[in-house]
Amino acid sequence: MRADVFLVDFGHAATRSQAQRLIAAGVQWRLSASSPWQKVVKNGDDIPKIAEVLLLDGGAEAKYLSRGGLKLEGALAAAGLQVTGLRCLDVGQSTGGFTDCLLQHGAAQVIGVDVGHGQLHERLRSDARVVCVEGVNARALTPGALQQDCELALSEIIEEVEDNDTEPEAPYSWMRNGGLVDDSYDDSDDAKDKDIENFRLERAAKAKARTAGTLPVERRRRAECAGVDTTPLFEVVVGDLSFISLTLVLPALVPLLAPEGRLLMLVKPQFELQPGQVGKGGIVRDTALHAVVEQRIRDCCAAQGLEVLAWLASAIQGGDGNHEFFVFARRSAA
Repeated sequence: MRADVFLVDFGHAATRSQAQRLIAAGVQWRLSASSPWQKVVKNGDDIPKIAEVLLLDGGAEAKYLSRGGLKLEGALAAAGLQVTGLRCLDVGQSTGGFTDCLLQHGAAQVIGVDVGHGQLHERLRSDARVVCVEGVNARALTPGALQQDCELALSEIIEEVEDNDTEPEAPYSWMRNGGLVDDSYDDSDDAKDKDIENFRLERAAKAKARTAGTLPVERRRRAECAGVDTTPLFEVVVGDLSFISLTLVLPALVPLLAPEGRLLMLVKPQFELQPGQVGKGGIVRDTALHAVVEQRIRDCCAAQGLEVLAWLASAIQGGDGNHEFFVFARRSAA
């Protein structure tokens, strides 16, 4: 069995990409306690299904669903930020590395937002503490829209049950069984021909709208989500965003922070600079530009009423080799 597939199938890694990082960090296998250890050199190396596996990095790469969890773990420690029992917002949730880290550090709830669809790992998607909101651009977040999106994520469509063979009773239809009409018969409740025709037209219109996907639907909270809090106000906001400057996103995030709430956002310099300042492959090689990025983010935070408490180097480099940072800030009490 391919080594990266083996690690996923036997629970050593959550994803193939995580398995490949484990292999790069060092993986060995053996068939018995008396057999020599065999080193996995490539992702496609074969590992027998009955083999015992040893992760040389102690499993650090597999601690969270993605390397993002290790980045946030380092930032939480450096900032001295405790999230136990707190409601958190994860902006740019993706596969869920940050969300996983927050939950493992005791967060009571994580609402995650991502512009994509279907990226969050199933382990987190099925966790009652997690609300996954997909297809939402962080730049366009508002408290009202976020709460509405959360409700949609927690709801199910109530299917209307229709008996298309049933229609209003035709005038005097009971006469088909040999009944008689006399002066005492009250036909005020009998359907008229136009009622029957309108009924048929209405059913046909519903069928057409249902096929076209334009039929209004009724939604309700899934039973298992009845007690989920969707209040769009958070004690902690974290985020890992790409292809957009944080200066464009922070104005939308501040209204979602509770008074004295903390913000801990990953800063990727390549997305904060002008194209001419970024080298080949999207790498920022001039370290002097890191100070430019820091000042830009600090100025944006000040303009939004955020007090920057710390500027932190990420414990792990970006996957492309860029040096990354975290901005740790607090909203005022007012």
